[in-house]
Amino acid sequence: MKKIKIGAYMPSAGNFPAEHGVREMATRLEQAGFSSLWVSDHVVMPSQIQAAYPFAKDKKATWRTDTPWYDAMMILAMVATVTKQVELGTAVLVLPLRHPIIFAKQAATIDSLSGGRLTLGVGAGWLSDEFEALQVPFRTRGKRLDEWIALARNCWTGTPETFKGAHYTLPPNFLSYPKPTHPIPFLIGGHSQTALKRAGVLGNGWLPQQSAHSIDPTALEEPISMMRDAAIAIGNNPDKLRVVLRINQSADQTDVVAENLNALSAVGVNDIVVDVDWSMADGPERAASVLMG
Repeated sequence: MKKIKIGAYMPSAGNFPAEHGVREMATRLEQAGFSSLWVSDHVVMPSQIQAAYPFAKDKKATWRTDTPWYDAMMILAMVATVTKQVELGTAVLVLPLRHPIIFAKQAATIDSLSGGRLTLGVGAGWLSDEFEALQVPFRTRGKRLDEWIALARNCWTGTPETFKGAHYTLPPNFLSYPKPTHPIPFLIGGHSQTALKRAGVLGNGWLPQQSAHSIDPTALEEPISMMRDAAIAIGNNPDKLRVVLRINQSADQTDVVAENLNALSAVGVNDIVVDVDWSMADGPERAASVLMG
């Protein structure tokens, strides 16, 4: 049984980035021994969220909508300047809200200048109000995501081929540099059958979420199997797929998370991403000690 890698969530919303400092938090997390640092994403928020939040049992989003959400890629760019080895990830980025050619350039820049450390956890999105504000049709978000991934990978070759999709196009005779240092992986977020199929067919793995108050390794078995089956059906190697579990509300539940590590590994989880208690002077170090022994 492989040992699970432990990643940390980098607070990219609220007062944490300003109060604790992005560079300072990243430096401490890397020095504590975390293998990866991850940020989340929203572009705009409605004053009241009416859409169902898919990652809560009651389908309700409970955070304040006037919470500042700092730009995920800018946060990662800052983190890249003060770290040397940690993986840099998004958990998750709503790709259909962004233009793929512009974003492909941003992602390639971060990956190139960080020495090939970027991983993109991505999703189709759930907050319909956000799509409306950015004038992106919500009902086509899944198909847009599929095209988005294909076009971004096309751009990352440096000499992309002509691309003609239903939602995005790229005319002939254009160059797209810099190229990423390595093939940037896509981890697909979401728990629907469509998301799991996308993870196995188009993606490089799956990025599910669970709460630390209700960790259930067995609940991941069937979805992981579905993803692997989708990969096998088109000739992809399922053993190359990665599962990164984002564990929310885990800052004060480190012991509970640690108790579940072996069970999570047994069902096929490769990495976890946990919260750190920044209210404690030794929060990062304490979490690393409990989770990494």
